[in-house]
Amino acid sequence: MGMTMTQKILAAHAGLEYVEAGQLIEANLDLVLGNDITSPVAIHEIEKMKVEGVFDKDKIALVPDHFVPNKDIKSAEHCKCVREFAKKNDITNYFEVGQMGIEHALLPEKGLTIAGDVIIGADSHTCTYGAVGAFSTGVGSTDMAAGMATGKAWFKVPAAIKFVLKNKPAKWVSGKDIILHIIGMIGVDGALYKSMEFTGDGIAHLSMDDRFTIANMAIEAGGKNGIFPVDDLCLSYIKEHSDRTPVVYVADEDAVYDQVIEIDLSTLRPTVAYPHLPENTKTIDEAQKDDIVIDQVVIGSCTNGRMDDLRIAADILKGKKVAEGMRLIVLPGTQQIYLDCIKGGIIQTFIEAGGVVSTPTCGPCLGGYMGILAQNERCVSTTNRNFVGRMGHVTSEIYLASPAVAAASAIAGKIAGPDSI
Repeated sequence: MGMTMTQKILAAHAGLEYVEAGQLIEANLDLVLGNDITSPVAIHEIEKMKVEGVFDKDKIALVPDHFVPNKDIKSAEHCKCVREFAKKNDITNYFEVGQMGIEHALLPEKGLTIAGDVIIGADSHTCTYGAVGAFSTGVGSTDMAAGMATGKAWFKVPAAIKFVLKNKPAKWVSGKDIILHIIGMIGVDGALYKSMEFTGDGIAHLSMDDRFTIANMAIEAGGKNGIFPVDDLCLSYIKEHSDRTPVVYVADEDAVYDQVIEIDLSTLRPTVAYPHLPENTKTIDEAQKDDIVIDQVVIGSCTNGRMDDLRIAADILKGKKVAEGMRLIVLPGTQQIYLDCIKGGIIQTFIEAGGVVSTPTCGPCLGGYMGILAQNERCVSTTNRNFVGRMGHVTSEIYLASPAVAAASAIAGKIAGPDSI
C-alpha cells in the first residue's frame, strides 16, 4: 500500500520507511512559528520547563503581526515579551516592525518554508506552506513551546482527500474562489483532520499566490493541512526566495485516499461566502441578485494580501472611486509587497480611489483593530473567517470574497462582480 505526499514527508521526518493514517509518530521539525498573540504563552511554558535555550535558533520564526504596530498597552507588553525572548536566545528569524509582515505571507518570501519541510506554527493558518510542498499545520502554544525546546512534535498521521483540479479557470476566478467553492461543497468539517492533497492539470494554471490562498484555507474545511505537488513553477519560486535545497516528495500511485473529488475549474464562478460560516457560499451571480449593501471592504490578510491580490484589486479600482460612504482598507502582506506596490503605482491607485493603505498587519481579520465593524454593519473581506463577531459587533456581517470581488464591491457599494463594473 502506497503513501500520500503528506505521509511520505512525515515518514521521512520520523525516520520511518512507512506510515499510515492514524499512526502516532514523533517527527523532527524544520521550523517552529509563533506570533505576538501565541508566542508569549509558549514562552511562559518554556520557562516552566526550565530548559536552557532553544533547539535551534535558526529554525524558529517569531513574527509579531496581529496587533502590530502595537494597538494598546497589552499588545505592547506581548511584543516586548517576544522581543526579549528572541534577543535572549539569539533567534535568527525575529521580525520587528519595519521588517515584519503578516506571518504566512512573510515566511515564504523570506525563503524559510520550502518543499519537504515539516513546519508547525501556533496559528491555525500555518497550513499555508503546503503551497510549496511542505507539511505545515497549526498547533497550540504548548506544542509550540515543546517544539522550540526539543525540535520535535507528535502527530497522528492524517488520512487524505485527493482534489483533482481540471482545466483552466475563467477570468476573475482565483484561488480564493476555488477554495471557497470546495468549502461550500464539503463543509467546514468536510476534511476534518485530513490532508487536502491537490493535483490535476488545472494546477498549471494557478499562480503561486493562488496556491498559497488555497492551502491557507484548508483549515476552514477542517483540514490538518493542504498540500500541492512541487512543479517547475514551485521550484522556481523556492529558488528565487531560498538558498536551501528542496526535497520533493510525490504521492504513490497506489496511495490511499478517503475520497477523490474532481473539480472542473472552467465551470467555476467568482464565489462569496455569506455569514456566518465559510461554507455558506453563493456564486457572484446569485449574490448580485440579493442586492446586499455594504459599509466596508478589507483587502489583505494572510489569505489575500499578496502581490497578485493587490494588483488585481488595483486594476479594477484604477480610475474609479469607491461608493459614497464606503470604507476601503488595504493591508499589504509584507513590507516588500508594500514597497513593490509603491514602485508600481498601486498604492496611489488605492488612495486615489478613496481607500486607505496600512502597514502590514492582521488587524481587522481577527477583530483586532484597523477596521472593526459596528452594530449591523456589513463588510466584504478577503480574509478567511466570517464567524459571528469575528470582525467586531456580534450583529455585524462578513462576506468572504476574492480581491476582484472585493474591489468591485467597494466601487458598487454592494456585493458586485468585476464584470459588472
